Parts: sequence; C-alpha cells; structure tokens
Amino acid sequence: MPRTGLTSQAPDSAPRPAGPDRAEFARYAGSHACASCHRSAYDEWLYSHHARAERPLHPVRDAEAFDPPRQIALSHESFLLRLTNGAFSLTVTASNGADRTYPVLRALGVRALVQYLVPAPGGRLQMTPVAHDPIRRDWFHVFGTDERLPGEWGHWTGRGMNWNSMCAQCHNTAVRKNYDPATDRYATTLAERGVGCEACHGPMRDHVLWQQQHPGSMPDPTLPAPETRRTFDTCASCHSRRTELTGTFRPGGQFEDHYLPAMVDARETFHPDGQVRDENFEWAAFLGSRMHDAGVRCTDCHNPHTGRVRQTGNSLCLSCHATGRHPRAPAVDPLKHSHHPPSSPGDQCVQCHMPVTLYMQRHPRHDHGFTLPDPWLTVRHGIPNACNRCHTNQTADWSLQHVRNWYREERFTATRRRTGAVVAARAGEPDAWQALLECLQWETNAYWRAVLVQFLGQYAEHSPVQTALSQAVCEVSPLVRLGAVHALEQALDRRIPGTEGLLRAALNDTTRSVRVAAAWALRASLEPGHPAEAELLDHLEYHADQPWGQFRLGLYSWDRQQPERARQALEQAVAWDPSSVAPRLALATVLSALGDPAAAVAHLEAAAERAPTNAEVHFRLGLAWNEAGNPARSLEALEKAVKLDPRHAAAWYNLGLARAAHGRIEAALQALLRAESLEPRNPRVPFARATVLARLGRWPETRAAAARARELGLDTPEVRALLRAGPDASGP
Repeated sequence: MPRTGLTSQAPDSAPRPAGPDRAEFARYAGSHACASCHRSAYDEWLYSHHARAERPLHPVRDAEAFDPPRQIALSHESFLLRLTNGAFSLTVTASNGADRTYPVLRALGVRALVQYLVPAPGGRLQMTPVAHDPIRRDWFHVFGTDERLPGEWGHWTGRGMNWNSMCAQCHNTAVRKNYDPATDRYATTLAERGVGCEACHGPMRDHVLWQQQHPGSMPDPTLPAPETRRTFDTCASCHSRRTELTGTFRPGGQFEDHYLPAMVDARETFHPDGQVRDENFEWAAFLGSRMHDAGVRCTDCHNPHTGRVRQTGNSLCLSCHATGRHPRAPAVDPLKHSHHPPSSPGDQCVQCHMPVTLYMQRHPRHDHGFTLPDPWLTVRHGIPNACNRCHTNQTADWSLQHVRNWYREERFTATRRRTGAVVAARAGEPDAWQALLECLQWETNAYWRAVLVQFLGQYAEHSPVQTALSQAVCEVSPLVRLGAVHALEQALDRRIPGTEGLLRAALNDTTRSVRVAAAWALRASLEPGHPAEAELLDHLEYHADQPWGQFRLGLYSWDRQQPERARQALEQAVAWDPSSVAPRLALATVLSALGDPAAAVAHLEAAAERAPTNAEVHFRLGLAWNEAGNPARSLEALEKAVKLDPRHAAAWYNLGLARAAHGRIEAALQALLRAESLEPRNPRVPFARATVLARLGRWPETRAAAARARELGLDTPEVRALLRAGPDASGP
C-alpha cells in the first residue's frame, strides 16, 4: 500500500490538539499533501499572501527588520526591537521607566505591513502596535497619532489586540478559539498555520487517501459538488466585517448561518452611499455593487491561489466591458469614457470606480463597491468622491461641473435617491420613511433592500411601514429578512401591534443569523429551552472573552430577570473596556434596581465625562440623580439631554415630570407635548399630561388627555378617575 504521508499538521502548525478538536483536525491533510497532484496551484499558493498570512519568523526577511535594533518612542511607551543571537525580541519601556522584554514568536502578513506576535498570560498572543513596512524598510505605529493607553481595550496588551479572538480565525486554517470563561484562559488550536488549501476547500484527508488508493481515477466521490454561492461565502468569511455566530464556519457553509454582517446602518462604519469608511474589507461593498448583481464573483477577477488580479490595468475590466465580451456588461471605450489622457491615473478604471482608502497607516485598499464617482453627493451630503480624492486642489463644485458636462445626469438618479433616504434616516428625519419605501419599490439589490428595511424600524408606527416589514421578513434573501428582524426589534420597543408575532415566526427561519437576531429581540419573553434561545446563548458565550460579549450577556441576564448575573457580566465589561459608555449605562440601571443608586450615579458620571455630548448618558444620569434623592441635579441633567438630542422622547417625558415637581407647570406641559409628538403611541405621556392639567384645574383638557391614554391601552383606576375629574364632568 502506498505511503500516504498524511498528518493533521502542516510543517509549521500548532501542537497536535487534544480533546474534542482532535477528531475534527484528523480530517485535514495539510496543504503539503496537495502538492503532488496539484503542483501548479500549490506553487502559486505557496508564495501568496494567504499562505503567509501568519508565518514563522524568517531568518533573512525578518532579520532585516530587527537588525540593527530599532527604537520607536511614543508618549507613554517606547519599543525596542532587536535580534540577539538568533532570537527576536521586543522590549517595552513604560513612562515610569519600568521595562519588560517579550520573545517575538510569529509574524502576521507580508505586505504592506508586518505585525508581530508576543506571548501573554492565559494562553494569549498579542499583536504589537508597531509594525514593519518591508517596502520602506521602516517601523511605524499602526494607529498613527491615536495612541492607546494601558488599560484601554485597544491598547496592545488589551483584548482588542488579542490574536486568539481578533486575528487567528482569518490568518490560519480551521481555528478553534477555545476560551474558558471560568479561568479567562485560551487553549486555541488550528489545523494549519496560515490560510492553507483547506481553509478554502475544506478538510481533504479523505480526498487525498482516495486519490492515493485510486490513482488517476475521477471523479472522487468524497468531494462535494462545487457551488458558486458557497465559494463566495467562503471568501466572505474572512473578507468581511462581521460578528461570528458559531466559530465553526467551514467551506461549504452558508455565510449567514455563521456570521452577522456589518452593512450600511445608523453607525458611521460605511458612508451613506455604501463606500467604505472604517475597516470593512471587501465583501459588503461588493455585495451592494452592480457587478455582484450581474453575476461577477471574486475569482472572476482574482486568481484564487495567488490572490492577485488575473490581468493588470484596464485589461481586467475590459475582459467583460470591451465590445462583445459580456452580454450583461456595457461596452466601454476607456479613453472616451474617462475624459482623461491615456495612461494617466484618471484613465484607469479602478481609480474612479474603486477608490483607495488607507488603513493602518500603510495599507491601501480598493473599495469593491464599484460606485459611480459623484461629486454631487459631496456637495449635498459631504460624502467623498473619487474625483476629489485625486484632484485634491479643486473643489467638489469644480468636479461636479465636469461630471455634468461629460455624463447624463439620470445615470446618478437612483444612487442619489437611495443615498438621500439613508442620510435622512440616519438623521432621524420624521418623514424619511416615505423615501425609504419609495426606494424599496424599485431597488432589486438584496444588500440595499436589507439596508433600507433595517432603517424602517424607527418609523414602525406608520401603517405602510408595518406592511413593508411584514413582507420583508418573508423575502427570499436572508440578508433582507435579517434587516427586517433588526427593524422589528425597534418596532417591538415602540410597542407596535403585531410585531411580536412576526418576530416569533422568524425564530423558525431557515437561516441561523435571522433566528439569533429574532431570539435577541424576544429575549425577555422567549420560552426557556427554545432552540433559538440555545443558538443565541451559543453566540453570546462564544464572545464571553470580549467586553461587548459580556455586555450582551449582561443585557440578556437582565431581561431574563437575573439581576445579579447581569451585574457581574456588566462589571466585567466595564473592567475590560472602561472607556466604553454603553456597558456603564446598562450597569447603572442594574445597580439602581439592586438598591445602589450612588454607584449608579458614579458610573453615569464617569460615562458623561467620557461622552459629554451623548444625550442618552445625561438622560440616564437625570433618572439616577432623581432616584438618589437629588431632584435639582436630575432636572439639570434632563435639560441637558433634550438640548443635546431634541428628539429624545423619554428625556422630554421625564423632563416634564421633573418640571412639574419643581412647580414649573406650563414648562412641564410643553415638555410632555413634545414627548407625545415624538412617541404618539406611548400611553404614559398623555396620562402624565392629564395629571398636570388636573393640577391646573383645566378639566376638559384633563379628560381629553386621559381619554387618549385609555385609547392607547392604559385603562387603570387612575385613568378612569381622571376621565371623571372636574366639576363640569358628566356621568357618575
């Protein structure tokens, strides 16, 4: 029988795993096992960035970075990198003069920068904040002037720079994080160092064995049938900004069963037109592009083994966009289309349609949204455009005039309408729902449909919006259904009738991300032991090593009536990330409920110090001061909250109560009317207004406000008493 030469480890892999990981990794052959039959593909891969995504230190390449020694000084720390007797090391000196030396174990990346890994307690590896640029042959701080301080989440010793949680999955093959929350330790294992063949093709030991036993035979029955969608999902598993649901994605799986993707939403992660802003990688932008809708996939442009583009310059784009090349691709003459001199930057397709953003100071990346360069969006909404990224000495108006001279205005209409709707929804404009629904009527791209649907949640009191959400939660695309569930979560918070039924139906969705999102929305009322609850808990516990994971565990425990567990988780989140505001807000609520208003105030004041313009912080501080017995400070904080956010309905409501308690009755009524205009379906607001009106003896208005409260579902003895209040009241 021929010798197989198989092993579950590559030449430079982690120690052979024990326990439950052993059986899984036994299914992997290692990339070297592919070489004999797939020599060409193997040779292309061997020197790719994928193969060297994480690698051992190179005695020549890395020696050039460490020898002679290099010193990088920051305001709070300095870093000395050196090579001594063949050993690479990093010495960190704090501002107080204390220093510590770490062995440098491995490298992440090849170009445009290389970061290094050093050991830390608890089975951890940490990334260095200084990186080497092999092209310029210098060292630099990856965060530029944004120096992160010891104790912060993003400091190089913190959890934001932890390899086990933040890097390992995408720089290696088949990683198991293996975090133990009881001991706060990792036992991370992997099948192979670097992004090997099986990171994209799945475990292949059975295939290699079969081929060796049946040389020259085809097809191999152990191989799954190729499927384009699953190939794209495999690329997306690393080339996207996403939150892991399971930690167990393997090639052949569905992306949405294992990840919650980041998309255009209320945060500033993306520009409103879909252009990348923060570090978003390629997937989401590409998913929203016309190229993706036309059927283009990653491997149409990129050689999957080298990672490089298949052709250079405009030749790559013209492989589809030349006359007669592709039935769905409009023919383009680059010179006539670009209106720029031949071979100039403006004559290159990618310069205009794939503008570059620089990340980590040295890493330029092309936007894969293939957007139209439109200076109008800059003039109107402040969104960057490709023209002025190059013509930095000109204004957006100058660029817009050229665009209008060269191209038909109607080619930009759809993008401008959709972007305008997103901008309005982000700003919370009260009529933005109409523009969102109009865009939904003609938008066919599933990614953008999901974006538009997600924004509808804040407008769920409108009947057409409710209809749209009930339809969206049944659409074919799991992304659209996921967007609908996120919107329905907001609708549930706003007490919109029928919302809970739609969310309960989503608990049985065919896609895990939709089920988990629905379970999160219904966490307060979900039956113990429900299958979706188990999936949600798996997701939350997988991220228990990160402050945001503890934050979510705290919220879950609080909503499940487990205040002590909530306190523990939220205190852990604050300890791991003291500068984050949201965990402090949640912890203050829990502490207040546990009878410690002074501690709640302390956390909220710390949050206000870190986020002085955050209206929610001052709103919560107003509530806490009131509970702590200081109504004057409460009134002050609530006044500041509504000044910072005039659309904060709950702040206006509580401000109305606070003003009434201070005898400022007319001002109280004004605040309550403002709250009612912002939250017209909340029965507590007209009830509060009725009680204030009764103090003034304005009986007809009192009864009208009480009637509105009862109409909205608040039918209590107090409401019924106000309905009969006043000497002019009729009836018993």
